[in-house]
Amino acid sequence: MEVLNTFLIAPFLDMADSPIFLLEVVIGGLMAGVMYSLVALGFVLIYKASGVFNYAQGAMVLFAALTLVGLMENHVPIIVAIILTMAVMVGVAMLIERYMLRPLVNQAQIILFMACIGLNFVFEGAGQIAWGSNVKKLDIGIPENSFEIGGVLLNAFDLTAAITAAILVAFLAVFFQKTAIGRALRAVADDHQAALSVGIPLKTIWVIVWSVSGFVALVAGIMWGGKAGVQFSLVLIALKALPVLILGGFESVPGAIIGGLLIGVFEKVSEVYWGPAFGGAIEGWFAYMAALVFLMFRPQGLFGEKIIERV
Repeated sequence: MEVLNTFLIAPFLDMADSPIFLLEVVIGGLMAGVMYSLVALGFVLIYKASGVFNYAQGAMVLFAALTLVGLMENHVPIIVAIILTMAVMVGVAMLIERYMLRPLVNQAQIILFMACIGLNFVFEGAGQIAWGSNVKKLDIGIPENSFEIGGVLLNAFDLTAAITAAILVAFLAVFFQKTAIGRALRAVADDHQAALSVGIPLKTIWVIVWSVSGFVALVAGIMWGGKAGVQFSLVLIALKALPVLILGGFESVPGAIIGGLLIGVFEKVSEVYWGPAFGGAIEGWFAYMAALVFLMFRPQGLFGEKIIERV
């Protein structure tokens, strides 16, 4: 009976006793969730265009953030530094297409996955060689003070980051659904040879999607780096996107958005209300447990297509 009270009854009583605090926790989770969605979008973009899970997405976030900070440390104005960093990421996309993707057209997904693991180490090594391995402070001019709206305490940096990520997520969703390039990306993901046969330039599409993914990585690097500093642990934020992708589906832009919001809320609520029962610090693993349970019932994700194979 005591166990039932600790895990089921007491947390919901606490929620009912302090609805304003519950709202703060949920809003905090939504803000974190938008950031998770931003990282997950990088995975979705690459997967939709090449059918491979880009293990190097976290390293791309780190590399973009390191490049930006390195330029700013050399007294380059922030706007110019962002433009130059984006140019670097476009150049990187062109190199990836020429020397990694083009030779591996129509190869098995596991081969492309292994290539992305190698690419992950290339990004980490190149970033460390170019800019060093020390933790770097990224000041983008966003205040970190807190303020109240209707009795709910909000953080200015988190709110700005969430709004920025939400705008980018909405733009990418429209880009994929409403533009000719977005439709071409989906066609390339379905069948490379079929896309080529109808005149879709595979090389160009890959450069575009890796460039867009590099831009997403840059925005994620700015937001995460501005909050926690630019350090090599940024690579690990890629792992935070895994539960998001499992919930939303690997091929769905809306799934990345909804999955990120759900994971963000689940993490914050579980840490605050169920964390004390486990001794705290359950935020780091709760999302993975939730995703594992979800896999048992809907392995393709909320917005993924159910695959039926005839044998």
